[in-house]
Amino acid sequence: MKTFMTAIALSTLATATLVNAGPDCSSNNSHDSKMMTLNNSKSDIIDTAISAGSFSTLAAALTEADLVDALKGEGPFTVFAPTDEAFAKLPKGTVESLLKPENREMLISILTYHVVPGNLDAKAVLSGSSVSTLNGQRAAINAKNGTIGSASITKTDIECSNGTIHIIDEVIMPQTDSILDIASSAGSFNTLAAALEATGLIDALSGDGPFTVFAPTDEAFDKLPEGTVESLLKPENLDQLRNILLYHVVEGRVYSDDAIKARKAKTLEGSKISIKESKGNVMINNAKVSGANIDASNGVIHIIDTVILP
Repeated sequence: MKTFMTAIALSTLATATLVNAGPDCSSNNSHDSKMMTLNNSKSDIIDTAISAGSFSTLAAALTEADLVDALKGEGPFTVFAPTDEAFAKLPKGTVESLLKPENREMLISILTYHVVPGNLDAKAVLSGSSVSTLNGQRAAINAKNGTIGSASITKTDIECSNGTIHIIDEVIMPQTDSILDIASSAGSFNTLAAALEATGLIDALSGDGPFTVFAPTDEAFDKLPEGTVESLLKPENLDQLRNILLYHVVEGRVYSDDAIKARKAKTLEGSKISIKESKGNVMINNAKVSGANIDASNGVIHIIDTVILP
């Protein structure tokens, strides 16, 4: 079902404006001259990549993930296409493992992390600090270095009938850890973890989501009046604690810039939080966001310095 829905999402995305003229990020790749001749061929993204002769691993991966027909659809799409040499840089056995049927969901996640909705030329890509991918996560852009994530963009603006291809020299990897995995490994959310476990919310926040979590640190919980946490962890107060925790969670993957524009967001507790920018800081009610836009496989985390109360 998830594979089917991903394919549908790929094939029904709205058209974005084509931005003309991008910076020259061309390389000395042996396939560059062939790619140049394809700029005016107006074949679709899949046919263009196959005819170039240097994307056989990508083509095999798209076939295994059942995404070929979707990327031959109307689009438009912007694809950051890793070459065969890029896939060869992965640890030995990685490609073979990803192509196994039991790892299809992971393969879909990686491939859709290389696709952006809309038709973005190099100028548009390099004008921001990130791009929002069909995986749901954002991929970081460094305009100065001409990179997306850890990969260098070696060739840009290969025009296709349903979008644009930019060639990259590495496979970029999305975050695979869940919200709870990331919070646990950080070591500064022990009180939050204990509260989630006590209220039975661990499994819920380990699900597919996506969720946006405004995560109070241990220091944030320490700001509460003495004895508050201990009282909330008592069995008779767990419903109240559960509501407080759900007040820190919003459905969907909401990044800080989108949150500021929205100004409010409805929480899973049922009531709304206010969001604003003040003196260069993002504020959630009376809490300051001290760490924003931490991607997880099932959402995004914003670290806050105060526990917010419904």
